[in-house]
Amino acid sequence: MINVKITDVKILNLRVTEKIGAIEPAWSPGQLSSFEKGGGSIIKIETDSDVYGIGTSLNPIFLDSVRDYLIGKDPLQIELHSANLLQGYSLPYQGIAGVDIALWDILGKLSNLPLYKIWGGNRNKLIPYASMIILSNPDERAEMAKKLYEEGWKAIKLRLHHESIQEDLKTVEKVRLEVGEDMTIMVDANQAQSNVRYQKGVKWDFKRAYETAKELENFDVYWLEEPLYRYDFEALSELASKVNIRIAGGENNIIMNDFLLFCEKNSYQVLQPESMVLGGITQLRKIAVLAEMYGKKIVPHHGGGGIGVIAHMHLVASWNNAPFMELLHDPPIGSYTHKFSIMKNYPTIDNDGYMHLPTKPGLGIEIDEELLI
Repeated sequence: MINVKITDVKILNLRVTEKIGAIEPAWSPGQLSSFEKGGGSIIKIETDSDVYGIGTSLNPIFLDSVRDYLIGKDPLQIELHSANLLQGYSLPYQGIAGVDIALWDILGKLSNLPLYKIWGGNRNKLIPYASMIILSNPDERAEMAKKLYEEGWKAIKLRLHHESIQEDLKTVEKVRLEVGEDMTIMVDANQAQSNVRYQKGVKWDFKRAYETAKELENFDVYWLEEPLYRYDFEALSELASKVNIRIAGGENNIIMNDFLLFCEKNSYQVLQPESMVLGGITQLRKIAVLAEMYGKKIVPHHGGGGIGVIAHMHLVASWNNAPFMELLHDPPIGSYTHKFSIMKNYPTIDNDGYMHLPTKPGLGIEIDEELLI
C-alpha cells in the first residue's frame, strides 16, 4: 500500500532566455501578446518520498492557503482535493489547475506509468491541429497553411471574424485551394470571449453565424467554433439544428453544468473545455464522460501552451471521442516551441503530422533546471 504525504508546495520561477516578439491575437483586438523562450513559473508539490509533481503556475496570492491545506495530506486523494480547492481558488489560468495537474503527475510517478495509460488510453500519438493566433489576411493565411501542410501538419484552425463575411469566406477558400482535401480545416469566430454580451471587435449576430456556417459547408470545414455568445444556449441549439457543420465551443465556460446544458440542448457537437478555466484535468475527465454519453466529440482548448498542453495530450490519448488536440502554433513568433522550451526533450510534430506521447511516468516531462531562478 502506498503511504505518501505532501510536505511542501512551491512556486518556481523561470528565467527568460530569449524574447521572440509580439503579435495581436485575433481574440484580443488592439492588444499585443508577447512570446519568449523560458520565463513564467510552475508549481511543484513535494512529498515525503523522492516523488514530486509539477503543474502550471499558481497565483502567489493563493500559495499560502493551498500549502496549508495540502501539507500532510495524501496526494492521491485527488477528487477530494479538487472539490475542496475549487471552492476558492479557481481563477482562470492562475488558479488550482496547476495543483490538480501536479497531483496527477505524482500519481503517475508513484504508479510508474504515464497518465494516459493510467486512464486506459490506447494511443501513443495524436493529431495536433495548428491553431492560428492572428487574423491576418486571406493570402497570408493561405501561404501559412501551405507551409504547414508541406511540413506534415494534418489540420489547421483559422480565425474568422473579419469586418465582412466575404473576407472570412475568401480566407477559407484560398486555404482550401492551397492544401487540397487532405488537410482538415476548422474555423473559430471567437464570439464567446466575454462573460457578458459585450464582444470586443467584430460581433456576430445569428444571421451572420448562420450564413457563415452554410457557406463553410461548401469547403468541407470540420467545425465552426464559438459563433455566438457563450451562454446563448437556445440560439446555439437553433443554429446547430439548421446547418450541416459541427458547432464547437466551451473554452471559457467555467462550470460543469454549462457542459451538461450544451449536451442536453445540443448547442455544441464538439465540446472544448479548458482545464486552466475549470480548475484542472479532473473536471475535464468528467466532461469527457458526459460527451461520450451524448455522442459528442471532445477536443480541449489549448491548455495555456506549456505544461497544460502536456496534460491535455494525456487526456486526449485516453478518449476515443477526441480526434484532435489544439496546439497554438502561428510561426515564427507564435510557434508552439517557445512555450515548450521550458521542458527538456519536449514533444514535437513529426513529418507525418503526429505528436508522440511522453513515455515516462506521470506527465512524462521534466523542467529544464537551468531555467530555475
